[in-house]
Amino acid sequence: MELCPVLDTCLPSPSRCYSSSSAVHRPLLLLLPKISVSARRIPSFSHSFRPIRRRNVCSSSSSDTLVAGSRKEDGKNGEAVTKMEEDEFGDLKAWMHENGLPPCKVVLGERASHDRNHQPIHYVAASEDLEAGDVAFSVPNSLVVTLERVLGNETVAELLTTNKLSELACLALYLMYEKKQGKKSFWYPYIRELDRQRGRGQLAVESPLIWSEAELDYLSGSPTKSEVLERAEGIKKEYNELDTVWFMAGSLFQQYPYDIPTEAFSFEIFKQAFVAVQSCVVHLQKVSLARRFALVPLGPPLLAYRSNCKAMLTAVDGAVELVVDRSYKAGESIAVWCGPQPNSKLLLNYGFVDEDNPYDRLLVEAALNTEDPQYQDKRMVAQRNGRLSVQTFYVYAGKEKEAVLDMLPYLRLGYVTDPSEMQSVISSQGPVCPVSPCMERAMLDQIADYFKRRLAGYPTTLSEDESLLADGKLNPKKRVATQLVRIEKKILHSCLQVAIDFIDQLPDHTVSPCPAPYAPLLR
Repeated sequence: MELCPVLDTCLPSPSRCYSSSSAVHRPLLLLLPKISVSARRIPSFSHSFRPIRRRNVCSSSSSDTLVAGSRKEDGKNGEAVTKMEEDEFGDLKAWMHENGLPPCKVVLGERASHDRNHQPIHYVAASEDLEAGDVAFSVPNSLVVTLERVLGNETVAELLTTNKLSELACLALYLMYEKKQGKKSFWYPYIRELDRQRGRGQLAVESPLIWSEAELDYLSGSPTKSEVLERAEGIKKEYNELDTVWFMAGSLFQQYPYDIPTEAFSFEIFKQAFVAVQSCVVHLQKVSLARRFALVPLGPPLLAYRSNCKAMLTAVDGAVELVVDRSYKAGESIAVWCGPQPNSKLLLNYGFVDEDNPYDRLLVEAALNTEDPQYQDKRMVAQRNGRLSVQTFYVYAGKEKEAVLDMLPYLRLGYVTDPSEMQSVISSQGPVCPVSPCMERAMLDQIADYFKRRLAGYPTTLSEDESLLADGKLNPKKRVATQLVRIEKKILHSCLQVAIDFIDQLPDHTVSPCPAPYAPLLR
């Protein structure tokens, strides 16, 4: 998975976390459905550990509740309980100060949720005017969770993350176990904050990975829909491997000897935990494999992601600090860079779309026809010019003409039919292929028809999308999905126009397209 490169941190080793002393620092578990367990006390373990019975599987009590807990999080009752807990534990920032966070230049702001039944969303804002280069905050390493802490040692972590499980799956499993500690957990204030966020990003929308089938239909026509389904299938495969982690990771086995993962947690709970970790985790730079993914209070989703921002959380001696890259007025939301990700990944990972994303793109896959008698020769020529027999072309927003121009030499190669012309191509240098006017017309028609087909795959037109987005009461999930497909359609329309312009520039418009029995494939 592509995640934003923002932090670099370390935590105390798990052996200390699992000590039976009263100063236990337990990692969090975030964003799971409410869990019902039958527990019994095991005297030889930590005072806060309550394992479930082997045959008891956790179940979700609400499809809307992403965090496991024992109380209702939504509505007025949830707000009242939250206020009582804040009086008891203090807010997230106060808890962090009590546990080593030095004075900083940020506060937690609050914005209303689209759904009035859900609590408002918190976000990190400047507490005073900031200038580019100012340190907004510096979080000590003791307040950050990494895979190194989860699995006990770096060797085990590297073994697991290079085999069948991702770092996110390992984190999700560990955090599901730790969530059961409830208020006894050192991380409870952080867990409570993540409960409030409910896996929602800055647009208050969850990842499409946990949308309903009807909601996924908002993405019909978009390649993102198949990406969502493919990622969900990958999560299912990782769930089926969870027991392997439990057996291999000594820290988990010793702490939870009766809690076999697939018996303790249903797939739906694991998927929601996975999605929650995905929305909060950040990718560390220049650190060991076991530390490259981390969770940090004051980090995402409290920090907004922005594609045109260059600020990143950075590892310094014993802490993680954020140096802002622009000026902020007091009260303004602070943003960090989310990495060079297209909008499809931003929606899949974090639940938002960036209208000004310079990294946004669509993919066009072209392939030489394997039934072509000259396929092997064409494949050799393509490889000589840095192309593959199945080649992916990236179409970036605003650079559609450059993308189409990049495709043309490859497609012209596919249209060569005369063996003598093919020999001329083989002996020549560079990607230029001799193509007759009728072949050029056939090739450009194929490109235009391809983009027309893709546009026809969407159930709505571009103008209909514009009308939907003008509705201030539009469902948030439908809004973000419509934003995505509208941007995709704009790219496709631009590509189609480029192809039409090239056709108009042909010297003889009376030439009919030549038949091409072995034309390359576009998909």
